[in-house]
Amino acid sequence: MTKTAIILAGGLGTRLKSVVTDVPKPMAPIGDIPFLAYQLLFLKENGIDKVILSVGYKKEIIKDYFGTKYKGISIYYSEENEPLGTGGAILQALDLCHEPDTFILNGDTFFDIDLKKMILFNRHHKKRLIIATKKIFNNNRYGGIKVDNFLKITDFSEKDKQGEMYINGGIYLAETQKLKKDLKLLKKAKFSFEEDFLKKYFEKQSFYIVPYLNNFFLDIGIPEDYQKGIDLIPKMNFKKKIKIKNVFLDRDGVINNKIDNGYVLAINVFKFKIGFLPFIKLISSRVKNI
Repeated sequence: MTKTAIILAGGLGTRLKSVVTDVPKPMAPIGDIPFLAYQLLFLKENGIDKVILSVGYKKEIIKDYFGTKYKGISIYYSEENEPLGTGGAILQALDLCHEPDTFILNGDTFFDIDLKKMILFNRHHKKRLIIATKKIFNNNRYGGIKVDNFLKITDFSEKDKQGEMYINGGIYLAETQKLKKDLKLLKKAKFSFEEDFLKKYFEKQSFYIVPYLNNFFLDIGIPEDYQKGIDLIPKMNFKKKIKIKNVFLDRDGVINNKIDNGYVLAINVFKFKIGFLPFIKLISSRVKNI
């Protein structure tokens, strides 16, 4: 399972400057902690244990706060000496990624999804790049993504389109080395991942989506939605666990050897199936600890 993620945390946050003036956008306070901390909690919940923070504007604030370890996650930094755009920032950060696949997250969006769904889609179909998408009724703020019956991206629509559509949720799963090679072919140090790569190369490359319909999505890039984040994100549960109180198992053929054309009616013919007792021990420990 992929356990590495990049978070693009180097933006200036121009649209938020009226309400967040002294810190980089991902450090905008949500309750008692910065927005970026909630993204890290989300990644930890999804099994990520290594995060590369792509930092630039006021990067020392981010580095001083998170250091090299946060809530059990190892933190590394890809530092921009000058703004590289989302594409340039990703290309540079990929040098610190050593797994076959890497998650990439926008530093100003929160999308409460199960990353395993993207991993399973990639495992079965082995696509070069997968985008987590949210289905919305457009309000002129977002451009849409058009797909075919196999969820392959066929086009991008502009922001003025109305009606139901898939939008980019700001979470990607990419084949690390292939994406690095593709981005290098652009021969640019500074560029937009969305405008200069996704929208220009979707016909030549295999870009796919994994759709999420009812999952919570928020872009804190404007003051109104930042306020929604302050109200809603601290109330979210970042330790989702299934509570198991009872486990029911069938008997003959499940926990013990079945008698052909009959049933076990006496203790002297009862024989546990091989491996059943260790299984029960494991289940018992899980029920107690979940």
